[in-house]
Amino acid sequence: MTVLAETPDQQGAYPRLSPEQIALLAGYGEQRPVAVGDVLFRAGDPCDEFFVIVSGKVAVVDGYGRAERVLSVHGPGRFLGELNLLTGQTGFVTAVVCEPGEVLAIPVERLRAVVAQDCDLGDLILRAYLSRRTMLIGIGAGFRIIGSRFSPDTRRLREFAARNRLPHRWIDLEKDSEAETFLRELGIPPEETPVVIWRDEQVLRNPSNAELARIVGLRAPALPAGLCDLVVVGAGPAGLAAAVYGASEGLSTVLLDAVAAGGQAATSSRIENYLGFPSGISGAELAERAVIQAEKFGAQITVPAEATALEARDGYYVITLDDGTESCAPAVVIATGARYRRLDVPGMDRFDGVSVYYAATLTEAQLCYRDPVVVVGGGNSAGQAAVFLAGHAAAVRLVLREPDLGANMSRYLADQIERNPGIEVLPGHEVRELVGDTVLETVVVEDNTTDERRPLDARALFVFIGAQPRANWLAGRLALDDSGYVLTGPDAVPVTGDRPGWDVNRPPFLLESSRPGVFAVGDVRSGSIKRMASAVGEGSMAVRLVHEHLAR
Repeated sequence: MTVLAETPDQQGAYPRLSPEQIALLAGYGEQRPVAVGDVLFRAGDPCDEFFVIVSGKVAVVDGYGRAERVLSVHGPGRFLGELNLLTGQTGFVTAVVCEPGEVLAIPVERLRAVVAQDCDLGDLILRAYLSRRTMLIGIGAGFRIIGSRFSPDTRRLREFAARNRLPHRWIDLEKDSEAETFLRELGIPPEETPVVIWRDEQVLRNPSNAELARIVGLRAPALPAGLCDLVVVGAGPAGLAAAVYGASEGLSTVLLDAVAAGGQAATSSRIENYLGFPSGISGAELAERAVIQAEKFGAQITVPAEATALEARDGYYVITLDDGTESCAPAVVIATGARYRRLDVPGMDRFDGVSVYYAATLTEAQLCYRDPVVVVGGGNSAGQAAVFLAGHAAAVRLVLREPDLGANMSRYLADQIERNPGIEVLPGHEVRELVGDTVLETVVVEDNTTDERRPLDARALFVFIGAQPRANWLAGRLALDDSGYVLTGPDAVPVTGDRPGWDVNRPPFLLESSRPGVFAVGDVRSGSIKRMASAVGEGSMAVRLVHEHLAR
């Protein structure tokens, strides 16, 4: 391999360790001589060592040995790896020695002990790894997804990869003329797409989310046998908080989610009103930090894992998953959140899954780059989406039925929108029809005051209206309100009456459902405040109530 110049540090992604930090790490590892061509870790393999370069140079390569490209080159004082070293995922890149020297190799479990002692070193590594993951996603490293933009399965795989922050590159069959030739060489007909290419040698034909998760090491190999202390269902802000506090307080904790950690918050490009982040933070980065925090305390996170049933058995609760596996515990926290409602308008059936989206991340922004788009909704999620999309789309129109932008939106966000020349706000309007052939072409809106209809040029529609609780699987098992949200506290078990299903001699705790030991937090709970900070607070508070339940 040709020796290249060292890559300059970019946004703290490639910091250089101080001599004192290297000396501290040396006590936990061993120095090894390395020669040109030595592979320190390889894409597709689990990473179990943390490497610091003592002398020589190491190149980080995407697609090593085939259509490879050098992503970065590092010299003495720098450390290798990225976020997968902390999350347990397989590697997405390969590290190859390009100039002989020595490296310091530290087992990951020993690294955790070091950073527990030196918080500054731990913060330095975490910030670098978060930046590196963002950079890998931005340049399309990792696996490849080949499929049509009009395929629901292509969109499913892309959304799963994006929500779980998995580095990948999407190759659009509609725009890349060489993609079809490549598939023909592999003997894959168009009807068997999408396909995932892993390490340029493993081909998965229209894999399920679970299959994709398995090859990248995202999903835990198996749920723990026997009982754990606490099962948390749903890994949004409320569920992540419950997992962090439960595990940190000594409870053996299992966290399950059907899609990805972060919930709706992970689809927000920038959250500016969350305590402790004055310059804002993306929902995805906040979720990544919370996942690392939960795993640091010993929580076991399994994604994707969709809960389908809850039942009481022998004094415990059993959560059954979509693959038939079970998890059993004396206490359960339900944090499955809510999903945005679907617009009930003519044309929706044709475009839902093709031109209609319920999240505004980089994945969706790439699909409508330099196209006109319409965003529907008057809350913070719609406002954040409009601001983010204004940096990618040709024009953004924000449609809300409220007469005032600030009716349901935070003032700081409404001010940003009003100052943004790329966003046109249509207050007091509602969507009436979607028009187009194979893709969306026009969104017809109606003025609620004059009843006048107006066509808006649009290639994509982003919907953020109301919410529906993800609690269908709990119907008949827990008390739900008329809208399907989980009732808690006095509302779940009235003081008068026979208290069906309530078999303990005490009133329910504030966040407790109609079954003792089953708690509901966040957006899925009836009467909750639909804000991320309150969801985090409820998740942490639920753990305190779990302790009280277990003590009794």
